[in-house]
Amino acid sequence: MQRDSTSFEALHSEIGAFLRSRRERLTPADVGLPTGFRRRTPGLRRDEVAQLAGIGATWYTWLEQGREVRASAEVLTALADVLKLDPVERRHLFVLSDRPPPQILPSGPEQVEPALQRMLDGLTDQPAYITGRRWDILAWNRAAATVFGDYARLQGDERNLMHMVFANPRHRKLLVDWEELAPVALAMFRADCTRYAGDADFERLIVLLAQQSDEFKAWWQRHEVTERLSNVKRIAHPKKGRMAFEYVSLAVADGSDRKMTVYTPLAEHNTATKLADLMQLETLRAA
Repeated sequence: MQRDSTSFEALHSEIGAFLRSRRERLTPADVGLPTGFRRRTPGLRRDEVAQLAGIGATWYTWLEQGREVRASAEVLTALADVLKLDPVERRHLFVLSDRPPPQILPSGPEQVEPALQRMLDGLTDQPAYITGRRWDILAWNRAAATVFGDYARLQGDERNLMHMVFANPRHRKLLVDWEELAPVALAMFRADCTRYAGDADFERLIVLLAQQSDEFKAWWQRHEVTERLSNVKRIAHPKKGRMAFEYVSLAVADGSDRKMTVYTPLAEHNTATKLADLMQLETLRAA
């Protein structure tokens, strides 16, 4: 986006105000400096921040004053460390400075908050699930289990979407347009997992799928990527035959790389009626 001089002035002013507010909330003890004499103003002094960040005091003063100086990514990182910014504040500082925010890859166990599960459960006539950074299915609703199978019966890598597409014969048989859908899904997966190059869990899954699927092995070597977020999925359900859904993937905007995928029944093959029938059958069976 092109910025005019007025917007740049506003950004410089906002950067200065933000840095000043974060400097004033710290005490010398917070950053390992002696408390010393009583201060007339709260927080650290500008020269202390500059010294700790390894930059000139005059230059930092200009930055806080909103002058036309532009900090490098390295300087912004140093300032963020000194001012003890949390991930949201750090990103805010980079955005204000018109610099690409540093990428912080999510790690550790993945969970689904109760609010997200309630959202899934509220979609009674739309199959939906939430996938993690590696496309593992983390949560789903009754409609998804009714149409695609009970994910609770799958363990470990079996509950991964790529594993289901390439290494699960039952799921592969379910997909009418497998030959068209599978390479596109793989290209989408490759685009998503690029950020995690070298991650042990990703690498193990890729090796496993290459061993279990000749198609995966061949297509993976093509290095194709795509970011298609919606499409149509046609399935051959074992009880109701052909069904068609339009699906859309929506990112959970918390930096976790989780996505919610929602399937909307299409008029094709009378899908909505078939889904309603299947849901009713499941209800009667569970009664």
